[in-house]
Amino acid sequence: MDFEWIAIALGDVVWISIAFVLGLLSRSVGLPPMVGFLATGFLLNAYGIDSGETLEKLSDLGITLLLFTVGLKLNLRTLARPQVWAVTGLHTSIVVVVFGFTIYALSLSGVSFLSDLDLSRALLIAFALSFSSTVFVVKVLEEKGEMASLHGRIAVGILIMQDIGAVIFLAVSTATWPSIWALLIVLLVPLRPMLHQLLQRVGHGELLVLYGFLLALGGAEIFELVGLKGDLGALVLGVLIANHRKADEMAKTMLGFKDLFLLGFFLSIGLSGQPTLETVVIGALIAPFVFFKSALFFGLLTGFKLRARTSLLASLNLTNFSEFGLIVAAIGVANGWIDREWLIVIAIAQSLSFAIAAGLNSVSHQLYTRHRATWKRLQRADLLAEDQSLDIGGATIAVIGMGGIGTGTYDKMREIYGDTVVGVDIDPVTANNQRSLGRNVLRGDPSDADFWDRIQATHTLETVMLALPKLTINLAVLEQLRSASFTGRVAATARFPDEVEMLKEAGAHTVFNIYTEAGAGFAAHFVAKG
Repeated sequence: MDFEWIAIALGDVVWISIAFVLGLLSRSVGLPPMVGFLATGFLLNAYGIDSGETLEKLSDLGITLLLFTVGLKLNLRTLARPQVWAVTGLHTSIVVVVFGFTIYALSLSGVSFLSDLDLSRALLIAFALSFSSTVFVVKVLEEKGEMASLHGRIAVGILIMQDIGAVIFLAVSTATWPSIWALLIVLLVPLRPMLHQLLQRVGHGELLVLYGFLLALGGAEIFELVGLKGDLGALVLGVLIANHRKADEMAKTMLGFKDLFLLGFFLSIGLSGQPTLETVVIGALIAPFVFFKSALFFGLLTGFKLRARTSLLASLNLTNFSEFGLIVAAIGVANGWIDREWLIVIAIAQSLSFAIAAGLNSVSHQLYTRHRATWKRLQRADLLAEDQSLDIGGATIAVIGMGGIGTGTYDKMREIYGDTVVGVDIDPVTANNQRSLGRNVLRGDPSDADFWDRIQATHTLETVMLALPKLTINLAVLEQLRSASFTGRVAATARFPDEVEMLKEAGAHTVFNIYTEAGAGFAAHFVAKG
């Protein structure tokens, strides 16, 4: 047996232990664990420790799996929205100009590695800072269960457009164009039926996981062979099977693996180089620039007819610097355009921006709710049709979340109470599919304060049944119901015993543990059938 990999892992176990402790501390104060992982990297770096082989492999694999799962949930029509491609183009252009001239002005301060920075090099650094982090944003959206929301889809669409721009820059700057064989990539499209058939046949266990790894790593390898960025191949393979009914199941099955491998990425950011006093100061000065990026995103998105809430949440998601900034800076260093210290500066600025964005996203819904009147004054009167509040008519019972549990709940309640039942789901695809099957299902974001205000105005809703997949979403909806002074009954689902108590404390009258009570329901069903 080859024990080499185990030896490498044992060499890194101390780092992983520290990451676990700091990640746990971050969660205890309401921040995502990734902030603790970043802090671990900088702490280890301060003691002169370099990243090991295990962390590098974990980082590469984590990013590949991340982009594959993004592809599984990507609707290409989202990229065709002017709220995506036009906002991305305008935002990048403005940021490059503003940041470029600001950094050039800093070069007049006399700092050693800034003194020989001309305008063209300052614009290159500004371009590196114009990207937002795909890894960070998707991780936050998944933790909050908002990948399918409109603001989540807009944010991911902008990130993908930025990534496409980065790939083009990499090709131009390194003068390494794809080979002629890259044209054969289009042959992957006719293979889609075969890929779908295989996905249908692998079942629901370990073969599903293995097939996911095969698609992600296989797609990355194919693209690398023809001179294209491997991560882009993982994204494309995900897109090819995105419309299959088991795509969401595959994404959920691979979630734990992806999260584990991304640990390496967040640690490697902090371990990317030894900071000095100068690099820390410059990085700290650059970090607040993310607020300009955020404000600019908000202004552009509202200008393109999105509601203030949608624009705010998308902007807060994008309030960070990207890992692509390090890649762009590395190319600049390799070509002799900028000094190596800029890699450390951007790594510090990126890490600080992650901490800022994590804090903002943890209170994003509260930020909108508490200052809603102010935010709404900044939005246009002629809103995008998809982003307008919905009307439930005269429904008295609302089932929130139309997955497997929600669908079963809706059917049973409709059988008992008739057409007074309405379903609500954040995912437009799910809502459309449910309507095609004859169910009265509307697309809406249940964590939206405006959503509940509109419903409360009808004075008809008496019962809300939450069949949502994540505790954080259930708690956010309960908070909005409390803010809207909802006086009806609220039922919720939970997966673990500790979640039951948390939901009851948050205002749920009845909580159904889908694991512990499923057995009782099965037995009752058997007895009833005789």
